[in-house]
Amino acid sequence: MAGTTEDLIDRRRLRGKLRFWRVAAIAVVALAVLAVPLFGWKGPILPREQIARVAIEGMILEDRKLLELLERLKDEDAVKAVVLRIDSPGGTTVGGESIYEAVRAIAAVKPVAAEVGTLAASAGYMIAAGTDHIVARQTSIVGSIGVIFQYVDASALLNTVGVEVNAIKSAPLKAEPSPFAPASEEAKQMIGRLVMDTYDWFVALVAERRGLSQADTLVLADGSVFSGHQGLENRLVDALGGEDEVRAWLETERGVPAGLDFVDREPEEQDEGFFSIFTEARAGIFAALGLDPRAASLSDAVLRRVGHLDGLVSLWQPSRTRVTSQ
Repeated sequence: MAGTTEDLIDRRRLRGKLRFWRVAAIAVVALAVLAVPLFGWKGPILPREQIARVAIEGMILEDRKLLELLERLKDEDAVKAVVLRIDSPGGTTVGGESIYEAVRAIAAVKPVAAEVGTLAASAGYMIAAGTDHIVARQTSIVGSIGVIFQYVDASALLNTVGVEVNAIKSAPLKAEPSPFAPASEEAKQMIGRLVMDTYDWFVALVAERRGLSQADTLVLADGSVFSGHQGLENRLVDALGGEDEVRAWLETERGVPAGLDFVDREPEEQDEGFFSIFTEARAGIFAALGLDPRAASLSDAVLRRVGHLDGLVSLWQPSRTRVTSQ
């Protein structure tokens, strides 16, 4: 009887050990599955066919993470088309050019369309022109084809407070125009040549992409903005509407399979961990004060408010006003 009792105890211990290792094995498999997206896998575990939708919002800059996203979408087999949801007043010309080129690279291998929200102006419209089909609402704002170079002349302020800034330069036009003195006529002419060269490039881009003559494009490229309805009449827009109109074009004109889901895709963000709390708090404070919430410091927020960029930009500035319907 003693031997039988010991055997029963041993069997129970063995079953307990087997149960433990079964649970442990299941846990290891589960952790391995979870580790796939956490350590290097860039997409869904089981890719499904989709229409990728990317938001182009706010100030347009040379956004490396956005460009990397567009490059990935170009190469993903599961992505059958790309739709850019644009709501932007523009930004730097280099930012607009870089995204425009990325859009054209996508268009070389798969359909790409633009769905304009409230606004696609200046560099925002430049990016829209890179797509093969532009859809806007009746009351969307499009256009503002043009370039601007902004600079500050703080010389009167410096004279008031008694500050004099001197410089020794290798040539008269070095670092001109300067914020410390009125711009010379030579400096203004230099910047004028720079602006017009970029403007000519922008006009030629719109003419080519929209199938317009140079003369017709110049009529539209005086910096004017247009409603979506006016844009359609002037051939700056292909159709009026929203997601349904974009889908109809993709399915009927470009052969995209019917019924695919629109999947919002976003650039990968660096995980800041604990420090993200401070980043979000800082952005909230700046926004509450009417400053740029993306600024990294108070000085940047004060000196670089939304809509005011240094250098060559393609930007529509509504002076912080909005078009409303009442």
